[in-house]
Amino acid sequence: MKYISTRGHPTKQTFSQVLLSGLAEDGGLMLPETLPKITDAELTAWRDLPYHALAFNVISKFVDDADLPHADLATMTKSAYTRDIFGTVEITPLTSLEKLQQSLWLQGLSNGPTLAFKDMAMQMLGRLFEYELARKDNTLNILGATSGDTGSAAEYAMRGRKGISVFMLSPAGRMSAFQRAQMYSLQDANIHNIAVEGVFDDCQDIVKAVSNDLEFKRKHNIGTVNSINWGRIVAQVVYYVRGYLAATTSNSQKVSFAVPSGNFGNILAGHIAREMGTPIDTLILATNENNVLAEFFNTGVYRPRKGAETYETSSPSMDISKASNFERFVYHLLGSDAERLAALWKEVDRGGSFDLSNTPEFKNLRARFGFVAGTSAHADRLATIRETYDKAGVLIDTHTADAIKVAREHMRADVPTLALETALPVKFAETVKEAVGFEPPLTDSQAKMMRLPQRVTTIGVDVARVKQMIASGA
Repeated sequence: MKYISTRGHPTKQTFSQVLLSGLAEDGGLMLPETLPKITDAELTAWRDLPYHALAFNVISKFVDDADLPHADLATMTKSAYTRDIFGTVEITPLTSLEKLQQSLWLQGLSNGPTLAFKDMAMQMLGRLFEYELARKDNTLNILGATSGDTGSAAEYAMRGRKGISVFMLSPAGRMSAFQRAQMYSLQDANIHNIAVEGVFDDCQDIVKAVSNDLEFKRKHNIGTVNSINWGRIVAQVVYYVRGYLAATTSNSQKVSFAVPSGNFGNILAGHIAREMGTPIDTLILATNENNVLAEFFNTGVYRPRKGAETYETSSPSMDISKASNFERFVYHLLGSDAERLAALWKEVDRGGSFDLSNTPEFKNLRARFGFVAGTSAHADRLATIRETYDKAGVLIDTHTADAIKVAREHMRADVPTLALETALPVKFAETVKEAVGFEPPLTDSQAKMMRLPQRVTTIGVDVARVKQMIASGA
């Protein structure tokens, strides 16, 4: 199993190299040369496995035993996916929303330490990072950008881990109070929070600028936990396979998934699962008012917005107008044509757009890859949260509401649709209260966290300042 850049750089890497390196040297994203396949016999054998064993079987398909011993990988999956960490034996339990809509289910991904789906990958990634660094007697400076949930999940997974320092950029004032408290209240010496006076895309652009300075990146061992890190995508593929198996009794059945999407990492994992052979009918992509991705899947035009055009919404983790992981999907859409992909992203990287509407690849996109897309706005979120609670007795957060709203527009009654629960409602209490008239109650530990002092450094959109903080250890 070798990994290559979406933009055609000739150097091939192993999984362990990709895990610690982030972007490719030409600025592209790393992907397997060819995706591994899941056989019908494997799906059948996996139906009765506990989540950690399923995780091992899926992840090991992307990892050569000679590169990372599979016995050690199995140990890590077993320690990452436990009832103590995720609250249930199932890890990602299904809840019926039949009273809201026939054949609609909620897949719970938010029972981890930070109450968001990012824990599903981060708990595994923290163990992989620490393992690899110890094996190589090395250290790592993790540089990340977050619109809310990636940051806290990464910090909780990496806090106190040997050889790892985390520098996490977030858009100043654009996260919920709960999200800020989760991140900024951490006092661990290896955690450094940096609030950027801009939008998420400004944070992400800084991460890419630092990562593209190859001399600085090598000197300071820069890695990433954003979804540009392939290890995160691989870990997320697992819950699509689990969701499929939990919702079916036979491999002849299909399911669909509805996924709220900002940076395209979550639904990319669904795309990978489908390409590997998981019987997924439709991938339903939901955006908020920042509907760059929905616009592409509906028109063929990919037009990232400037920071000033990026709306501040009540589903803030999706307030993203330049989806970094989208590059991986377009690479597959174009038949792995790295030269053509690189030309498109040359336009994107200098602030432009591209139009594939008249290409045979776009015209065949729905049939070949199973994507549909739609948009949800603030009023839709309120109505969906209220209706889901009133009819099904289930309280959901704003991002999950976006998924359910768009799912109901595209799902089929004869195919189970799993809406991915991406966060718990307590993280977005203000909007939830606007919808149902009360705030989700805080646990004692959560209330205590909200009162803790917060430690964060606020800066402008300044690549040099971030480099200085990394070089000095902040």
